[in-house]
Amino acid sequence: MIKTISLSKVFKNKELQTRALNEVSFEVDKGDFVAVMGPSGCGKTTLLNILGLLDNASSGKYFFMDKEISKMSEKQKAFIRKNNIGFIFQNFNLIDELSVYENIELPLVYLGVGSKERKQKVMMALDLLQIANRAALFPSNLSGGQQQKIAIARAIVTNPNLILADEPTGNLDSNSGTEIMNTLENLNREGTTIIMVTHSHSDADYSRRIIRLFDGKIIHENFVKRLII
Repeated sequence: MIKTISLSKVFKNKELQTRALNEVSFEVDKGDFVAVMGPSGCGKTTLLNILGLLDNASSGKYFFMDKEISKMSEKQKAFIRKNNIGFIFQNFNLIDELSVYENIELPLVYLGVGSKERKQKVMMALDLLQIANRAALFPSNLSGGQQQKIAIARAIVTNPNLILADEPTGNLDSNSGTEIMNTLENLNREGTTIIMVTHSHSDADYSRRIIRLFDGKIIHENFVKRLII
């Protein structure tokens, strides 16, 4: 599904330049669950933003579903992003003025999905995350764990091929964090590909493979021994 070849990212200003990624090469197969780990400032979020087509690499190649991204226009990349990728952020990124239902529905509105089909898809996502009883509430009425569930429902409502998660439990207590990770694990078992940036070793243990970054480079990869129940 994903292949990068010598992917680099350099941020420049008038006085200096910072290399956030340094010739990063790896592959992610469909149905994989990859955790990206490393110290703050090592390039994890930069990598996630490039994989999610929110930013461009300075050099190297990025293939998504066998298509080379660097050769695409911004319009083409936006189309791929909207139709194939779901995002989960540490700070939830919910819209306070919209209800839970409306927050989840929003990606479908952007895709031009009809109202009847939107309702079916939103209700399926609500039921899957067991939050249908909170559909009419607003984000400010919910706990952090509940808000992250809304964010996950919003990420999966379009049935994306890939979910990118940036520190999905970073602002949650341990019980809520475990619940969120169990949800992601279940989605992965059902076939959703997940790439997750995390500092948490316990969260990384839910993945199938861990990629470790340091100073913008991959320094180690290992597979995770998962207990299958």
